[in-house]
Amino acid sequence: MKTHVKALVVGGGAVGTSIAYHLAKAGWDDVMLLERDELTSGSTWHAAGLLPYFNMSYASSHIHDYSIKFYKTLEAETGLNPGFSVVGNLRMAQSQARMDEYMLYATTAETVDIPYEWMTPDQIRERWPLVRTEDLVGAIFHPTDGYINPADVTMAMAKGARQRGVAIERRWQVDGYHWTGDHWDVTCTKMIEKGGNLIPSDEQIVIHAEHVVTATGNHAQRTAKMLGIKTPAIPVEHQFIVTEPDPALVAWRKENGEHPVLRDVDARWYVREERGGWILGPYEDGAPSRFRYGVPDSFRADLFPLNLERIEQEYMDFIHRIPSTENVGLKDDFNGPICYTPDGNPLIGPAPGLRNMWLAEGFSFGITAGGGAGYYLAQMMVEGEAEIDMASLDPKRYGDWMTSEYATVKNEETYPFLLKLHWPDEERPAARPLRTSPAYDRQAKRGAQFGQVNGWERPNYFGPLDAPQDYDEKTNSFRRGGWWQHAVDEAKAIREGVGLIDATAFTKHIVKGPGAEAFLDWFTTNKLPKVGRINLTYALTSAGTTRTEYTIVRLRDDEFYLVSAGAWTEYDSDYLRKAIEDKEAEFGRIEVQNVTTQWGVFAIAGPKARDVLKSVICDPDPETALSNKRFPWLSARQIELGMCPVNAIRVAYTGELGWELHHPIEMQNYLFDLLEKAGADHGMKLVGARAQNWLRQEKSYRAFGTELGRDATPLEADLPRFVDLSKDFHGKAAMEKIGIRSTCVTLLIDGPEDADPWGREALYDLAGTRVGRLTSGGYSVAFGKSIGMGYVKPGGNAVGTKLQVKMFDKLWPAEIVEDSPYDPANATIRVDG
Repeated sequence: MKTHVKALVVGGGAVGTSIAYHLAKAGWDDVMLLERDELTSGSTWHAAGLLPYFNMSYASSHIHDYSIKFYKTLEAETGLNPGFSVVGNLRMAQSQARMDEYMLYATTAETVDIPYEWMTPDQIRERWPLVRTEDLVGAIFHPTDGYINPADVTMAMAKGARQRGVAIERRWQVDGYHWTGDHWDVTCTKMIEKGGNLIPSDEQIVIHAEHVVTATGNHAQRTAKMLGIKTPAIPVEHQFIVTEPDPALVAWRKENGEHPVLRDVDARWYVREERGGWILGPYEDGAPSRFRYGVPDSFRADLFPLNLERIEQEYMDFIHRIPSTENVGLKDDFNGPICYTPDGNPLIGPAPGLRNMWLAEGFSFGITAGGGAGYYLAQMMVEGEAEIDMASLDPKRYGDWMTSEYATVKNEETYPFLLKLHWPDEERPAARPLRTSPAYDRQAKRGAQFGQVNGWERPNYFGPLDAPQDYDEKTNSFRRGGWWQHAVDEAKAIREGVGLIDATAFTKHIVKGPGAEAFLDWFTTNKLPKVGRINLTYALTSAGTTRTEYTIVRLRDDEFYLVSAGAWTEYDSDYLRKAIEDKEAEFGRIEVQNVTTQWGVFAIAGPKARDVLKSVICDPDPETALSNKRFPWLSARQIELGMCPVNAIRVAYTGELGWELHHPIEMQNYLFDLLEKAGADHGMKLVGARAQNWLRQEKSYRAFGTELGRDATPLEADLPRFVDLSKDFHGKAAMEKIGIRSTCVTLLIDGPEDADPWGREALYDLAGTRVGRLTSGGYSVAFGKSIGMGYVKPGGNAVGTKLQVKMFDKLWPAEIVEDSPYDPANATIRVDG
């Protein structure tokens, strides 16, 4: 058995074997996989093996697409049949809202070249007469997916990995990880079987690994504790039942071949054929989490007792949809643990705070995602970055504030939500409120409807006073929901008067010390600002793509205040700290502090913003204190608003005259009351994140996680003014080598009267050829129509170019407009007074 390897993969399920296979295929010739029991003995063995394409995430769509295509190649390579039945997948809809969801998904699917077909109830009944259709609106059909045998596909990947030189060792349990400074020492114990249980033997070895990947499935909590990190990956019970043969199905198959997988998502179940009968898998309410603190040593390939009462409604709905099953008996049942995360997406990428430690945990669709997860994680490890932006799946999207109780509550919520309607603006209620700024209660009493970002409660919009928090169709829709008019009014308030936005969730760091200036000059793309000034800039990946967007305020010669997106605090902090560790010996001592929770932020913006602040600023000459001469655009000053000291930054994400007011968080309620009272004389309105998102698109302000990400460079985002090519910076050579593969543009869209794009839609030219995709979308109060931002192919980005946007299965006219179509000269933002 090897004791020195380049990469050690821990976990022998579908995900772990895929990672080992793809690392070897990518050129790493010294890879080992360890499994504490037998291959497939975790959740893989009791998985139903479905391979659904359907996913609202752009990154996950790529992962699922790769898996489905890859699995079809395994038999030719390995000689092992993975048991892939390409029978298709029919996803039915009982409502127009569900069809709207499918149409939003479909336009995203087109950007990944995923094939699909629309079907009417009559077409379904004609093609698959066992299905009752009178209460259906329609369906989407994926002809190229189906289901696979989980054990067989895992064994095929394992054989392919061995053929490429991977060593696979079973019955070895990892009991400790130690980072030496240049490699991991991994302590492993040989497991032996005794009385049906696996127990540790006295045999131990230490494996020296340059890289480690954990794909430990249900054991993720144990893994996290050994690594000294936190993870939200906690299993939830998933049960499915197998029926006796259905005579009607057996008869139908004799003439027609195998039946497709069926999903009645409004009834929250799936079914597929199984030896003449059916496998029914429900996603019911009340499924409990398991193994909150770790899997018991006695639990192997075990199951839990079936709870038929919990799935009674789903079972009755199954009989309703396929009437021939009413008198079919039950043959078998399964109730096993499957790992979940609070948002239902896996954790793929570098572990927080650790070097060369990679996580592949929390897969609720491990079979579907296994192939693609291995492929794209191997790209990150071998090449430094994946070809798609994997940030949405990064393990660091959950910070240290996350606890096992939070993960448990959210994962139990996520499970039944799997097949519920997923509005693009959905906000789920479990475990909330949790992280709140001091002004939370005040804003709630003003009608704030909150969203959650990185655990923070942040107003999305302000509705009727004392309205309860709504998380359903009363306010949400795939079209213009009940919140839409409120957001319109808030956006107009900023364009025409003044609005106040709570931006406390912003990520904030202090970087200071003798080496701070040289480090940040190397770490970011733009020139560093002078003392009292600010700059927008980017930190790049080693592959030259955009890793983080920063607003940098220079407080002193050797002290800088960095502001970045609120959703990415741990993500940004980890990257920043690791970069400092790497370069401190070269540049000199550098201190970094995450001060996110120490400073609250209010953004005040609009033509009357200066008037509001004039009335409360403490200054010998309040009339000139906020003038262009004393407080110019893109500058920062220490001011006093009443009794509150404020680090004020003259910048506004909305593109109007405005300031960000960074204040001691313990004084937030005082400052809120002060500004609210002063703003009353000027009609100031409280404004939420949705209106702000629309307004920033009118200014073509790119946002991290949409226009900005690890699959595009700042130059492709058309931001050369923030890239100083005269200096050297991290990722510069790689960025220049990439060139321009696509270009970010802003479009005005003549879309449906009752809907706006969400930023997931495909873009076509007038000839019907797909030329790009939207990354953001919304409504423009300045132009009275829909607006969007996105990427198009090189040469197709000229202002005035006519395009079409795919929405609700139709193409709608759009036109590329100049950057910052609202106030392109920035006259309003620089206005004096």
